[in-house]
Amino acid sequence: MALRKFKPTTPGQRNKVISAFDDITASAPEKSLVVGKKHSGGRNNSGKMTMRYLGGGHKRRVRIIDFKREKDGVPATVKSIEYDPNRSARIALLFYADGEKRYIIAPNGLKVGQTIMSGEKATPDIGNTLFLRDVPLGSIVHNIELNPGQGGKMARSAGTYAQLMSREGKYAILKLPSGESRMVLITCRATIGSTSNPDHMHEVSGKAGRNRWLGRRPRTRGVAMNPVDHPMGGGEGRASGGHPRNRKGLPAKGYKTRNRKKLSNRLVVERRKK
Repeated sequence: MALRKFKPTTPGQRNKVISAFDDITASAPEKSLVVGKKHSGGRNNSGKMTMRYLGGGHKRRVRIIDFKREKDGVPATVKSIEYDPNRSARIALLFYADGEKRYIIAPNGLKVGQTIMSGEKATPDIGNTLFLRDVPLGSIVHNIELNPGQGGKMARSAGTYAQLMSREGKYAILKLPSGESRMVLITCRATIGSTSNPDHMHEVSGKAGRNRWLGRRPRTRGVAMNPVDHPMGGGEGRASGGHPRNRKGLPAKGYKTRNRKKLSNRLVVERRKK
């Protein structure tokens, strides 16, 4: 997966860096796995804006992704690698041996024509989904469940992965992309490999219009507002705004917001790095 840089024929092209899309093998999604997506523009049922800085953007269709991978023992062939406008990673279309079609998050290195499987009989190869009790120690995994049967919740965005460090009793210890080490039940599933499109982090929009295509409107800085609108607003001249706070007055930029009584705190072995 490569990146494309452009000659500065226009101001918007000067710093633009986007994916080359050379890994995409299909231009149109599978119709049976697509539904329409409704956009509210940040408005509620009476038309009043309740979320700021949302609206516009290109029309999208939702691809129904199989995060659970619970179709055990049935081999599937990778039919295509496709672009999904709703996520940073690529998706793969699977044709199962019994005729069913499903989308999954494509792992890095997955090829068209490759056969993958999930369940206890699956081998620890890229794209296969296993229970954490069956994954070899030190393996790289993604699309990890937090509760058995829930479906993958962790390490789903482009280029992310977690590493299986050890197993202790009924728990496996995973080192997550944030640097946090966490215990997860060994009866949870995870997919072997890292997610596709690892160069996503190096992309540069190049112009504000590309953010508008994503449905993001211009965001007003708090220090540019009046005191009635934001705790950091007002002041004579260009005031710095004082201590960073959000619109409700809570400290921002480094202030810990995690609940000390959260039940999953006992499962965190090591907190993420600052």
